[in-house]
Amino acid sequence: MFYGIDLSSRLMLGTAQYPSPRVLAEAIAASGAEVITVSLRREGAGGGAFREILKGLNCRPLPNTAGCHSVKEAVTTAQMAREVFGTNWIKLEVIGHADTLQPDPFALVEAARVLCADGFEVFPYTTEDLIVGERLLEAGCKVLMPWGAPIGSGQGLRNRDGLRTMRAHFAGVPLVVDAGIGAPSQAAEAMEMGFDAVLLNTAVAKALDPVAMARAFGQAVAAGQAAHTAGLMPKRDMAEASTPIFGMAELV
Repeated sequence: MFYGIDLSSRLMLGTAQYPSPRVLAEAIAASGAEVITVSLRREGAGGGAFREILKGLNCRPLPNTAGCHSVKEAVTTAQMAREVFGTNWIKLEVIGHADTLQPDPFALVEAARVLCADGFEVFPYTTEDLIVGERLLEAGCKVLMPWGAPIGSGQGLRNRDGLRTMRAHFAGVPLVVDAGIGAPSQAAEAMEMGFDAVLLNTAVAKALDPVAMARAFGQAVAAGQAAHTAGLMPKRDMAEASTPIFGMAELV
């Protein structure tokens, strides 16, 4: 549940880089995703026509502040996005490093504080840093979105131990793995760890067959969630026979 909204799908998809509006619509439908992210700048490039396409997808929009590098820029973009899309939801990005697109933790927390005070329901794109997570919650965020790897890299879960630690530390907080997911197996792994959702874009949009890839991601996220709920077997250092020795016939 995210800010009081219960979703049946644990997959969130971005709307950029698709080869055509038709493929975008078909991929979203195939994935089963109920939340789609959209940049205000992307919407602006397509004008009202792109906005109508988004409305036709029957999904909840999650506008983002992609490309922002300062508190002022992110806050202004979020306020404009609320007017355009009519939602208090905002995916907050404040980029601090040009190569890795790693968020600026100081500007991120400050922007989150300003937006939460202004009535926004903030989904902050952050790292697996626990202290930054604590500061974001103190600022008013009720969701955290740690990266799996740098945006668009397809590296998957680069810091598994850090993500597991974050999941355990913020046991009662909805956590979404955002960015760096390149394969359905990586999305399933995140869900098996106990994360509440996965957000991705490039792995679907740039696939040879975006519709088929979107369907695969939807299935993988559902399978990972089901596996986590069922309870994964613990790892062992030694082998353990699956067939018990007790009761077996003795051949002499």
